Amino acid sequence: MLGIGEASGMFPVDPKTKQYDKVMLKKFNDLVKGKVPFKLEEILPEILLAGDDAGSLTEEGAKFLDPTGTLKPGIPLCPPEGDAGTGMVATNAIRPRTGNVSAGTSVFAMIVLEKELSKPYDEIDLVTTPVGDLVGMVHCNNCTSDINGWVNLFGEFAALAGVEIPKWKLYDMLYFESEKGDKDCGGLLAYNYVSNEHVTKVEKGRPLFVRTAEGKFNLANFMRTHLYSAFGALKVGCDIMLKEEGVGLDRITGHGGLFKTERVGQSYLAAAINAPVTVMKTAGEGGAWGMAILANYRITKKENEPLDEYLDERVFAGQEGVTLSPDPEYVAGFEEFGKRYVEGLPIVREATRSLKY
Repeated sequence: MLGIGEASGMFPVDPKTKQYDKVMLKKFNDLVKGKVPFKLEEILPEILLAGDDAGSLTEEGAKFLDPTGTLKPGIPLCPPEGDAGTGMVATNAIRPRTGNVSAGTSVFAMIVLEKELSKPYDEIDLVTTPVGDLVGMVHCNNCTSDINGWVNLFGEFAALAGVEIPKWKLYDMLYFESEKGDKDCGGLLAYNYVSNEHVTKVEKGRPLFVRTAEGKFNLANFMRTHLYSAFGALKVGCDIMLKEEGVGLDRITGHGGLFKTERVGQSYLAAAINAPVTVMKTAGEGGAWGMAILANYRITKKENEPLDEYLDERVFAGQEGVTLSPDPEYVAGFEEFGKRYVEGLPIVREATRSLKY
């Protein structure tokens, strides 16, 4: 068996029945009829919802995990979820019109939908929350790796000048400096594609920094460009949901390394999606903490206590968090940058073809 969020990544789930989509199952079975000795539903794992009993650790399983015998059988198990579902729980983003953005080496946004999208999109994966509500997910392969490379370069220069700056302070200095830049980054452009990026249809890693002769080339704009670029591909995917599909979004919770410097990445994300962004101290704990919450819900939930109430009242009540609403000037600036970002994509696509190394 699997938790429903994880199961929805194996095969589409009907959010009404909380089971695999029967129409799609029939289509699949018709396509492979006579070619395989089974029907798909016979081999797919059973679907369980958050809080359901997923069995207990067997004696054989305990010995396999811990041959010393310290780990005892009988431990109750909850439905397993992957980092998508556990990230939703860790950020208390499982209600419709809420979502979360995880920004580190890669970046993804998950928005809980009120209804199904009008059609399929290559840029958007449809999964579910651990209780079966439909979620639109935009996952991008690249986020902070290119920024890290530039920060390391500035660190090397500082060391060459005889100044040793701790890494955390270097990040803070450069991130805060970016706030002095032009709202649209002064005409500069960057692509942080250390690896391929399917959302923007770029097939190989080609990190690029590009500027025109008229661009306002200074440190503040340079850093702001790279921080905007960290959300560039994500914005392309999110705009499909928010602008083309009219998906409602009341708040986003941000978590991951990009938000460690107070305010900066948070305010830029709010501008990119034009929605309030909350960063909580606990959000940095990530998916492992989210899984622990789901396990605790399995063994401590009250009768008929829904997961969203459990999270609100028994996990996140009193949690410290900072919410930033989008600054209209930042939003307008990011929109200008976003247009430049999309218009410049042929540059990086051509680089994947012409630069063979």
